[in-house]
Amino acid sequence: MPVESLFARLEPLLARVQKPIQYVGGELNATLKDWDTTDVRWCLMYPDAYEVGLPNQGVAILYEVLNEREGVLAERSYAVWPDLEALMREHQVPQFTVDAHRPVKAFDLFGFSFATELGYTNMLNAIDLAGIPLLAADRGDDDPIVLAGGHAAFNPETIAEFLDAAVLGDGEQAVLRITDIVRAFKAEGSPGGREELLFRLATDGVVYVPRFYDVDYLPDGRIRRVVPNRAGIPFRVAKHTVMNLDEWPYPAKPLVPLAETVHERYSVEIFRGCTRGCRFCQAGMITRPVRERSIDTIGAMVAKGLEATGLNEVGLLSLSSADHSEIGPLAKQLADRYEGQNVSLSLPSTRVDAFNVDLANELSRNGRRSGLTFAPEGASERLRRVINKMVSEEDLIRTVTAAYANGWRQVKLYFMCGLPTETDDDVLEIARMAAEVIKAGREASGKRDIKCTVSIGPFVPKPHTPFQWAPMLDHKTIDERLLKLRKAITADRQYGKAIGMRYHDGRPAIIEGLLSRGDRRVGAVIRKVWEDGGRFDGWSEHFSYDRWERAAAEAFGDGPLSLDWYTTRERGETEVLAWDHLDSGLDKEWLWADWQDSLAAVEVEDCRWTPCFDCGVCPQLGTDIQVGPTGRVLIPLSPVVGTGAVPWPTSRG
Repeated sequence: MPVESLFARLEPLLARVQKPIQYVGGELNATLKDWDTTDVRWCLMYPDAYEVGLPNQGVAILYEVLNEREGVLAERSYAVWPDLEALMREHQVPQFTVDAHRPVKAFDLFGFSFATELGYTNMLNAIDLAGIPLLAADRGDDDPIVLAGGHAAFNPETIAEFLDAAVLGDGEQAVLRITDIVRAFKAEGSPGGREELLFRLATDGVVYVPRFYDVDYLPDGRIRRVVPNRAGIPFRVAKHTVMNLDEWPYPAKPLVPLAETVHERYSVEIFRGCTRGCRFCQAGMITRPVRERSIDTIGAMVAKGLEATGLNEVGLLSLSSADHSEIGPLAKQLADRYEGQNVSLSLPSTRVDAFNVDLANELSRNGRRSGLTFAPEGASERLRRVINKMVSEEDLIRTVTAAYANGWRQVKLYFMCGLPTETDDDVLEIARMAAEVIKAGREASGKRDIKCTVSIGPFVPKPHTPFQWAPMLDHKTIDERLLKLRKAITADRQYGKAIGMRYHDGRPAIIEGLLSRGDRRVGAVIRKVWEDGGRFDGWSEHFSYDRWERAAAEAFGDGPLSLDWYTTRERGETEVLAWDHLDSGLDKEWLWADWQDSLAAVEVEDCRWTPCFDCGVCPQLGTDIQVGPTGRVLIPLSPVVGTGAVPWPTSRG
């Protein structure tokens, strides 16, 4: 049946809310397809505000990949702010897409992309606003299949009762496989209904379907086992890995927002995966192995992306962009290509040991010279060995000295608080390190206007990392340590005024820890928080620790479970973890051995350039680490003429 637009009902409400432009749609490069000429329809949602969700790479890539397929329709939805939510409930306007303002409930699939677990309450709100039953068990054949993806989906157990399925790993190929299965199922007349479709998806291995697994618990609250409850269901579900990124040059035509967003740049993922082995970093662990995009593919994507959007900033993204084997030639040739065109290049936070001034100069040649950002994560050498952040203080001082000597005036340093084995002295080392940075900058530049900002976030242990067994530090101790650090910085008469300090409250991290390492019993907490008005928990002005603490106490009652049980408790080697049946490619025994190395402050080299440490990923995928360089160049290389960008020719090398 035709699905009509909700805009006629929505439009009168928009004059009564803040930022109504975010609900209007109509962005440049948006795709609108006729409903009746398609047979598989996706609604993709980033469960946060439009200004945060629109730049999200994951949703942008899948939006293009799906809409390029004939007979497939993909539209987008975002979380609505509380002012519009209240009006929608009052006037019975359901959750809608911003592309054609169609009701989400009418789609075949409703996919959420999670960058953080703090978006779970927004997910529940969107499901409810859409008129879809909150619990997966209550949904009928006419309801969409509700899926989760993104990094948080590597442990979807805390939201298992709300999900029909979860996609682990890279989504490009997975969504097309899901589409094929749904299309074939519908073409057959949907035999067996919703249950049969989910069974087909689960037995194919393309998704994890929680309802087909039973969880048993021990009297002390720990998990006894997680096992399939139907024949044909796999005991472990493996992640998806796109091995050749050059075959997936997306996003090719990114959406240009009508409203202001958190990032307004054309972003190119220059490689995926990381082998640095930072023990706290879930992204680096679950995205192994390293897969580089070739320099000519990157160049072609930049040219086409700028032409399609008119943006003037290019973000070269990855977990450690300066580790691309051809980052030097890439930056130089991009800078040459756009000489005088006011097109700036940027990298995310850069590793100290991968930075050099020549690279920084190329990145800033055609644009502004902003501050440099580095992430030592731990200030003491001992703590950096614990987390396997193999950067010495000498490396840092040498790097910032070169930067200050070449005209930079500001450096930002990222640290974490609450890391395993951390002491007060480890945190106070941040003040000393920052003072050394200011001292080196003044000596190198001969100027006094040198600035250093330290930004500190609380540590949250994540699944599929060596720290998945680690206890969290309680938020009160974190706050006390950071107060001591602030006093140490301000007490420094010589350098203190040149050091800025930014830190995040430790309480949201405790809730993130509950959600990231929780099991199915935590779902009751999430639901209680949502029913109590919890929304936008990733935003400090909307987050309420008291609400979460109260909900946890009510949900867990007098049994062995508690907020502390899930967060500040250390796990043992033999404990069954909630995500053990979800395969990230990493061997659990290797992760445990690395956890023991961490406690002994033993460093492990980057396996991209050293012998294999047998983490398990490469043999399972039948591949080797991609080390580069390819030797390709962008030829012929000529500056852009005039104000418009032209496509780069593909390499002949």
